[in-house]
Amino acid sequence: MGKIESMIKSEIQRLARREIRSTFRPLKREVRAMRLKLSSLMKGYTNLNRITKEQVQKATEQFKLEATPDEIKVARFSPARIRALRLKKGLSQKELGMLLGVSLGTVVLWEKGKITPKAERKGALIALRRLKKREIRRVLAERKAAEPKKERVKAKPARKKKLARNKKSRR
Repeated sequence: MGKIESMIKSEIQRLARREIRSTFRPLKREVRAMRLKLSSLMKGYTNLNRITKEQVQKATEQFKLEATPDEIKVARFSPARIRALRLKKGLSQKELGMLLGVSLGTVVLWEKGKITPKAERKGALIALRRLKKREIRRVLAERKAAEPKKERVKAKPARKKKLARNKKSRR
């Protein structure tokens, strides 16, 4: 009896393996194709990312706000003057930061008087005084267009907290 049992068992295993192989063969092909597609997409993404970085760099190099060293020494900037300049030019704090190459937080701290602009930023502020609103808007539009957009990742929904065993559930 043992021989027949083992023969039947081995035959069933062989048929099952063959069936599984025939089922998984197309799936393996699909996975391989997907991996190839993913790798080509990633290469394209990195190339596009590199190109946009180069364009942003070119845009910042083309338009630099600079002033002469003498003007920088003479210039005085109080928090109120920085804010008045920003409002006069019709800029938000974020836009001013983008033009000057600083963060939003830095502009906020300048306007609060917590920190003062360094020499090169003072030069940029002096040069900004000379520009007209139209020129500023044009430069901002160019910079925003050249800036790569960040992809947002959807947050996972919050998991419900499990109540302790000893505590009664609220209903």
